[in-house]
Amino acid sequence: MKKGKLPFIEVGEFYHRHGDALQMKLTGPPLGYNRKIREPTINRPGLALSGFFTYFAEKRIQVLGNAEVTYLRNLPESEQRERCLQLCQQHIPCIIVSRSLSIPQALTEAASKLAVAIFRTPLVTMRFINAATIALEMDFAPTATEHGSMVDIMGIGALVRGSSGIGKSECVLGLIERGYSLVSDDVTRFRLVDGRELVGTAPDLTRYHMEVRGLGIINIASIFGVGSIRMEKRLDLIVTLRDWQELEEVDRIGLEQEFYEILGIHIPHITIPVRTGRDLGRLVEVAALDQKLKSLGQNSAVEFNEKLLKLMQTNKEN
Repeated sequence: MKKGKLPFIEVGEFYHRHGDALQMKLTGPPLGYNRKIREPTINRPGLALSGFFTYFAEKRIQVLGNAEVTYLRNLPESEQRERCLQLCQQHIPCIIVSRSLSIPQALTEAASKLAVAIFRTPLVTMRFINAATIALEMDFAPTATEHGSMVDIMGIGALVRGSSGIGKSECVLGLIERGYSLVSDDVTRFRLVDGRELVGTAPDLTRYHMEVRGLGIINIASIFGVGSIRMEKRLDLIVTLRDWQELEEVDRIGLEQEFYEILGIHIPHITIPVRTGRDLGRLVEVAALDQKLKSLGQNSAVEFNEKLLKLMQTNKEN
């Protein structure tokens, strides 16, 4: 994914990333791999093949199904060549033919002449469009990188942050020993999905691994089993570990909810003071479980405060 005023993904990158899942096969030489897909959706060029190019979506992948291919084959040869040439002259990213349909010779010649890649897939047209659209939305989703380790604690995705040497890795390792799953260590990449939730994952190089001071790099999956890792997880909570002496005031009740912003999404955030003898793994675990209760509508701090106010009111009346 490139950065700039207009985000895009190149055809070659899309093919190598999703070709197997979408059952795509290249027909002919690998031409036009550097062409850019600029919109995360698909276009069926039925009107374009009839000669109408007003409002044509040239920034999208062009998919030809049974209707488009049958229409082309029913045109005179000279008109087939003209329409296919007009289509390939529109600076389209690539062409994908569904249902493993045979590709008209006129389309093959026009694509080869103008360096447009043609792929075939056995998938039914709408099934391919749906799957490809989901893949493109993932590719075009805004991303951000945060320093911190992410763990899945009973369905709650928790990002553990803190300065170097504060004890993040030891905390996360303690959580893994309790049966929870590692998503990423030290660096976590987030993707904004549908503009409403953040999904975290590890960089390819460090996936399944952790750096523990004194031990070096360890493979979590090899030591604790495949159940100890997750490829990705929605972010629900951010925990910052800070030295006790650096905090001027420690929240003892938890009535005031803090938030941390990533890609415009505000995630519940808590700060846990670090001091010798505190079981950080257990504290993060309890914080995640408390967040799970809050997501279900139960806030312990608010409930306690309401009981206290009620008791004070009762005592005042008596």
